[in-house]
Amino acid sequence: MIVTTTPLIEGQPVQKYFGVVTGEVIVGANIFRDLFASITDIVGGRSGKYEQVLQRARKEALAEMEAEAARLGGNAVIGVDIDYETIGKTGSMLMVSCSGTAVRI
Repeated sequence: MIVTTTPLIEGQPVQKYFGVVTGEVIVGANIFRDLFASITDIVGGRSGKYEQVLQRARKEALAEMEAEAARLGGNAVIGVDIDYETIGKTGSMLMVSCSGTAVRI
């Protein structure tokens, strides 16, 4: 499945639009607290452990969005937007969400 942030795929006209598809993943603060306690690879202000958790959450959200597009009959998602938000009463959780338009090219 082609997934792109652009509104069109060059040389691939859209044959059918299926509508907006989304994917969301929420990561609890306890995961971050546990990771913080075991961080040993901070180099230059970056944490590989945190980046791995965010990368996994982003990949899962994109996979969820792609699966929804496939269920609708799409073979591509265009205009994809990925957002990161803190949620919960005290901002103790992180949500990774993505959305785009499912299409058949």
